[in-house]
Amino acid sequence: MFFEGYGYHGTSFEQTYRCYPASFIDKPQIESGDKIIMPPSALDRLASLHIDYPMLFELCNSATERVSHCGVLEFIAEEGMIYMPYWMMENMLLQEGDTVRVKNVTLPKGTYVKLQPHTMDFLDISNPKAILETTLRNFSCLTTGDSIMVAYNNKKYYIDIVETKPSNAISIIETDCEVDFAPPLDYKEPARPAPSVPTSKAPAQVQEAPAVVEPEFSPFSGVGRRLDGKPLKYQASPVSTSGPKDKHTSGGGQSSAGSTSQSTSRQPQGKLVFGSNHAHKDAQKVQQPPKQEQPQKKEEPKFQAFTGKKYSLRG
Repeated sequence: MFFEGYGYHGTSFEQTYRCYPASFIDKPQIESGDKIIMPPSALDRLASLHIDYPMLFELCNSATERVSHCGVLEFIAEEGMIYMPYWMMENMLLQEGDTVRVKNVTLPKGTYVKLQPHTMDFLDISNPKAILETTLRNFSCLTTGDSIMVAYNNKKYYIDIVETKPSNAISIIETDCEVDFAPPLDYKEPARPAPSVPTSKAPAQVQEAPAVVEPEFSPFSGVGRRLDGKPLKYQASPVSTSGPKDKHTSGGGQSSAGSTSQSTSRQPQGKLVFGSNHAHKDAQKVQQPPKQEQPQKKEEPKFQAFTGKKYSLRG
């Protein structure tokens, strides 16, 4: 006996049905997985074909060329009809009563899947990994490009299947599959502020490192001290180091020449004196007499006209 609408291609099963959402029957658990409800006649044909278990099917919307994969939950639907999760109908762009082609397939066991939540709210769940593992137990297979729905705490979370290995459609029944997460679709990376230097610190850094000027060497710039511990009667004036060196060399002669005009109680600057001031006074008079060191030059007489003597021719 041949039933219209069924095709036999070796060991394959292919049939076209009209699809309806699961809300048409009292089966709310369908929405939390990827399993459909098929008519009893489909079970008879599948059993006679000796297909592989678990039963997996390819769903194809010929009008939009959308393809997905699913499992089967029960065979209690009316003939010519199947019931699907509503989120699966949205993925395939199907409306109530649209036709969909159902074909049995064999999918490899998955080794890797990459998921991407639609919103960051899914990451706010206390343990999203545990919720996802519990939800995927109701799934038989995953297809790259689909958006699955995860229901938790009276809220629905949609997750895209970004990548699957080793093929675009994999079976996740009794297999160890590595799961990776991509950033949510509404995730925005926080802007990194550029490091800015405060304007108040900029001049401070310039002032902290001024140009280092090496001090020039100035000989005999110390302060004289007496061996008897008595305080000096004068305070030595500091020698300026900012002037040119020629002034220091020429100033030595001027200080020695003008030392006689200074008070006898003042000691020469830049010299260490042993003994009392009287001894130093006598030593200065003996060793460096001011008049002999720099004798004053005799002034030459100026020329004066008609200042000579007059002589007589008489003799």
